[in-house]
Amino acid sequence: MLRLQAPLPGTYLEASHDELSTRIAAAKATLGERLFILGHHYQRDEVMRWADARGDSFRLSVLAKDRPQADYIVFCGVHFMAEAADILTGEHQQVILPDLNAGCSMADMADIDAVEDAWEQLAEVTDIERVVPITYMNSAADLKSFVGSHGGAVCTSTNARAVLDWALRREDGPRAAQVLFFPDQHLGRNTGHQMGFTEADMAVWNPRRDLGGLDDATVKESTFLLWKGHCSVHQRFTPQHVAAFRDEHPGGIVVAHPECSHEVCELADQVGSTDFIIRAVEQAPVGSVIGVGTEIHLVQRLDDETPDKTVVSLDPLVCPCSTMFRIDAPHLAWILEGLVDGKVRNRITVDDETAHWARVALERMLEIT
Repeated sequence: MLRLQAPLPGTYLEASHDELSTRIAAAKATLGERLFILGHHYQRDEVMRWADARGDSFRLSVLAKDRPQADYIVFCGVHFMAEAADILTGEHQQVILPDLNAGCSMADMADIDAVEDAWEQLAEVTDIERVVPITYMNSAADLKSFVGSHGGAVCTSTNARAVLDWALRREDGPRAAQVLFFPDQHLGRNTGHQMGFTEADMAVWNPRRDLGGLDDATVKESTFLLWKGHCSVHQRFTPQHVAAFRDEHPGGIVVAHPECSHEVCELADQVGSTDFIIRAVEQAPVGSVIGVGTEIHLVQRLDDETPDKTVVSLDPLVCPCSTMFRIDAPHLAWILEGLVDGKVRNRITVDDETAHWARVALERMLEIT
């Protein structure tokens, strides 16, 4: 998805770290309660230090909704997160993304045109009334709207199992024979295995090929049609990384995010969402060495904040989330000083129709879980 972020003025790009800190602090103090800064767990420390709340994408959006006194919600995350916040917050609140180029490569792997095309193709070979679309939270607002208007729901990495179980066993509509799950195939596959399904029950839908690259029989017989999408960070972790960690740290604990491949999750001691990983580190015995399969800024922060344990990345060639990494102190200072001057830059808005059905999908998720 193309987004255009104007270059910052030199006064921000050339400012020292200390100068930027002083300017951010001054702007934040001036704006007071009218400002609420959200920091996703994957943000760099120079940004996270200014966050009024930190968490995963959906939790932060809910916190923004519960902060009606804040006129400005500055979301230090990526585009789909800011959209979710705009959907949930009040009309008087304005959601701002410090850098418009902060997107999500996974979210961009499923766009509304490709999903609608897949839906039309499925309708030609199977009973579309018994297919339930489920989208991961890491998706654009128009995909959340699509699932809301087609009887589906949104899921997070925490509640994916509950949502998929609802989809396949629901009593409020035609019982599903299939789920079209997008955009992350790995979360769908790992959750399906947790539910007792096997690879024989799953097929990967390639949006670049007719009928997803599948034959009619496979489309009809697969319980899970998994979109060919992935997280550019989590797909880097391999079984070889797990083996190397265990060789170096006998007795160490391996914790992986469910966006990792099924092979990695099978080898891990624990698998769970970002919040799950944080709790796993907190609850590990003192002196533990914990190898974590997730984004490096969170891993390093967990190591810094738990000095009685050693927390390392499973991948020695650490890879940050390159799009999340776009948010930095210069962009944050530019946004906040603009607000002080009465200029709302980089506001993220979702049109009423899209927001309505996306809200339906989100509320359906909350009802399920």
